[in-house]
Amino acid sequence: MKKLFKILLCIFGGLLIVLLLTWLFFQIKWKRTTTENMQLLGDAAPVLLADGYQFRDLNKNGELDTYEDSRVAIDLRIEDLLDQMTLEEKAGMMFITMIGMNQDGTLSEKPRLNDPFSFFVGSNSSMVAKKKMNHFNIIHSSSPEAMAEWHNNIQKMAERTRLGIPVTIATDPRHGSTENPGASIPTPFFSKWCSPLGFASIRDTLLMREFGDIARQEYLAIGIRLALSPMADLATEPRWGRINGTFGEDAELSAQLTKAYILGFQGDSLNASSVACMCKHFSGGGPQKDGEDAHFPYGAEQVYPGNNFDYHLIPFEKGAFAAKTAQIMPYYGVPVGQTNEDVGFGYNKQIITGLLRDKYNFDGVVCTDWGLVSDSPAKPAAAYGVENLSPVDRVAKVLDAGCDMFGGEAIPDLVIELVQQGRISEERINISIRRILRDKFLLGLFDNPYINMKNLHVIGNKDFMAKGQEAQRRSLVLLKNEENILPLVKGSKVYIQGLNYEVAKKFADIVSSPKDADYIILKLSTPYEHRSEYLLERFFHQGRLDFPEKEKAKLLELIESKPAITVITMERPPVIPDINAESRALIADFHCQDEIIMELIFGKFHPAGKLPFELPSSVQAVKNQKEDVPFDSENPIYPFGFGITYE
Repeated sequence: MKKLFKILLCIFGGLLIVLLLTWLFFQIKWKRTTTENMQLLGDAAPVLLADGYQFRDLNKNGELDTYEDSRVAIDLRIEDLLDQMTLEEKAGMMFITMIGMNQDGTLSEKPRLNDPFSFFVGSNSSMVAKKKMNHFNIIHSSSPEAMAEWHNNIQKMAERTRLGIPVTIATDPRHGSTENPGASIPTPFFSKWCSPLGFASIRDTLLMREFGDIARQEYLAIGIRLALSPMADLATEPRWGRINGTFGEDAELSAQLTKAYILGFQGDSLNASSVACMCKHFSGGGPQKDGEDAHFPYGAEQVYPGNNFDYHLIPFEKGAFAAKTAQIMPYYGVPVGQTNEDVGFGYNKQIITGLLRDKYNFDGVVCTDWGLVSDSPAKPAAAYGVENLSPVDRVAKVLDAGCDMFGGEAIPDLVIELVQQGRISEERINISIRRILRDKFLLGLFDNPYINMKNLHVIGNKDFMAKGQEAQRRSLVLLKNEENILPLVKGSKVYIQGLNYEVAKKFADIVSSPKDADYIILKLSTPYEHRSEYLLERFFHQGRLDFPEKEKAKLLELIESKPAITVITMERPPVIPDINAESRALIADFHCQDEIIMELIFGKFHPAGKLPFELPSSVQAVKNQKEDVPFDSENPIYPFGFGITYE
């Protein structure tokens, strides 16, 4: 026994030594790499005085260059900087991808065990100093102080590059409660609002613009200058996993809200107080075949069985373009049969150049969706229709289609290779760089990219929080109120499921068993399929819209036991005919706080929201409807626009 113990001890000790040596090897490797990257940087930009004004000497040549002078017309500043840029600097500017940060606001230079994401992204210095990139999207939500501090640190690093080109920080939406690294990032210190579907249920463009303005101020406070939103896609296919980010299935309503959203973020024109919008996903990412999402290969096809392609353009025509959105993102999918070749939108010249550039005269930045060229640990490359092309050939096709930037990629060497081989002209690259630089100049990043830490107080302030709560209240939709069961009387004996106990007990006498209750309040989420073939899939709620039979039977048993008020958080239109029939009251929730839901149930305010989509009557009705057509499921249990209030 002792001999076995010694053998095991030796094995364990050997493994420990191997792990220690491996850890030391990588620590030395990461430190050496950072040192090499930092050696590529120069000094911080000195301050120049001219005519009583101060300017940053970004290229450190001791002279006030045209691009450094805020008094000069932007077109002249662009051309001056463009003339000074190397091919490598231009190529780096054409890529935007995720970037890491340390929780204390310091730069992220090596992976950390407490942050698995850090193992999948390059170090800050490798992307800024080595690859010469200056566009990044962030997915962290630490503290406002840390995020602002990190932003200033990354800008200081960028200032030390040869030309001092500032960094543009982007993000997916942060003011909701849905966590999906591919679509949204809940940020606890920001004001809390309903989902975009909730805004569609409110139907108030003034409130929508007010949200955009408040979100703009909170973004600015931590250095975010590019919103990867809004989604102008339409929820015409109820199974689609990204409906929660849309303004519903009505194109005219979506156009109105899209326009108001962008005006709130950008203002009437892009300026130093704006957050630029990258509106997505041109030309409409909603009509996914069978509702399967195009992030994944099985969802590559967008189909138009109702011949309704033009309907999906309306939110762009009357919304995004009318509001002068700074940037546009095409989706992943293939618009089957709509163009002269069945390739994904980002590869499709007829969509990007023929439709977006030529027909709509859009001359802003067009950035591909994330990961069109390269495979990643999260998902394979969305190179739909061009799977057989090499990465460098894919890059060439994206550029030929008319796109300016590559989302979710960090491969500027492929652009350099294409130019050096003569396959892409440098003048073609310059066309994109002019567009990209225009936004940086208009946003004032060249003049002052830094965050004033004294402005952090605006984040989540009392007024912003109150306005977000107002939106939540207005978004709730009362669908059923049999025999006017609602509002309940304060102090009623209630059994709850799915709601926060501490919140609920402020309104009711919470009992531990349904048999002791006068009422049951049940909060559910929209059903979906749990998938795990790809890492990113677990964040996408897609597939089925009805509850599995065993789960539904348990729910119905509870609902039938006592008068039940059922609340359903609707990320997509659920198929719930049985639950609807047995519930005494039914409420559609669009990611509101539990306290606000309880306020509605107990009559603190009257419901006023209207459904942003119809609720299908059956699974078969969902299958029979056409992916590109709105309002077309047979005999919906509640139609689009339905909503009642208290008598």
